[in-house]
Amino acid sequence: MNLHAGGLDDTPDRDAAQAALDTLRAWAASASPAEIAQLDPAVARLVPDLVPLNYPALSRDYPHDFRPDEAYRATLPDLQNGPTSLIRGARQQIQHVGISNFRLPIRFHRKDGKDLTLETSVTGTVSLEAGKKGINMSRIMRSFYKHAERTFSFEVIEAALDDYMTDLDSFDARIQMRFSYPDRIESLRSGLTGYQYYDIALELVEKGGVRQKIMHLDYVYSSTCPCSLELSEHARAQRGQLATPHSQRSVARISVQVNCDTDCLWFEDLIALCRRAVPTETQVMVKREDEQAFAELNAANPIFVEDAARLFCEQLQADHHIGDFRVVASHQESLHSHDAVSILTQGETFAADSLDPRLFASLFHVG
Repeated sequence: MNLHAGGLDDTPDRDAAQAALDTLRAWAASASPAEIAQLDPAVARLVPDLVPLNYPALSRDYPHDFRPDEAYRATLPDLQNGPTSLIRGARQQIQHVGISNFRLPIRFHRKDGKDLTLETSVTGTVSLEAGKKGINMSRIMRSFYKHAERTFSFEVIEAALDDYMTDLDSFDARIQMRFSYPDRIESLRSGLTGYQYYDIALELVEKGGVRQKIMHLDYVYSSTCPCSLELSEHARAQRGQLATPHSQRSVARISVQVNCDTDCLWFEDLIALCRRAVPTETQVMVKREDEQAFAELNAANPIFVEDAARLFCEQLQADHHIGDFRVVASHQESLHSHDAVSILTQGETFAADSLDPRLFASLFHVG
């Protein structure tokens, strides 16, 4: 007659677990590799010093001659195009996802009919629907490289945009190309010439089926304070006191929606427009007569930062190539420890209630 005591705890304690592990190790010491390979992987991990028979012998040499064919490529994992279940975080549409600052030499056409090649930083992004995991970002670069040997214009950028929107099956997209554009400038009086470099960006945006061509230009100039000029002249006239008005290097970022389909808004045209608005552009080649001329030019054109914004606005409104625009001006004061700034926009393209916290800091010009 067998008696079974009810309520006994059958859970093994630590000593029982240690005894079981010792038994496993004793068995493994005499077991064949085939027997070890048949173990449950979780159990096999308890005897890590034993290599199972079915563990592959992996090559440690780089296969220089290996060339994947289509069949092999079809087996490669592609997490970015994986199922919706792989999405991490909120299943929300992303307005822009892509790559920034991939650089390559791009050939641009000048107004004088010549071409020049400039190192260009390209940003390319597309929208991503809420139900898609991600995009294959290299496709943006590959689409762009198809056109990289052509002389670039907005038409070429549009072709690149069309390609990668098709490749990535996206409804909105953007390309931006940034470069430093050289233009030979003559000095004010000495007849010398030198290269002025202009930070320019071309941007093509498609949103909701509507395409916009945008050009950005940083124009660097000197601004003489009208108030300081009058106070200096007052000191001379009333007290015979020599005084000089303060002036400072200043930067205006001009952003324009290019509005022309038949003729072209050249880089040189936008630069000339800025120079008409505010003629005190910083100089490249300077002899004494040029320095004196620059002092006279500044005295003839004293401006507050508000004046600068309105003077640029006046010229932009008069150009039929230009639709909406924005002027961001920063006068980097030599009198104050802070800068004087202004923003003027026309149209909906650049209207915004919120500002990038680093916007004005990005207007600091480094020679």
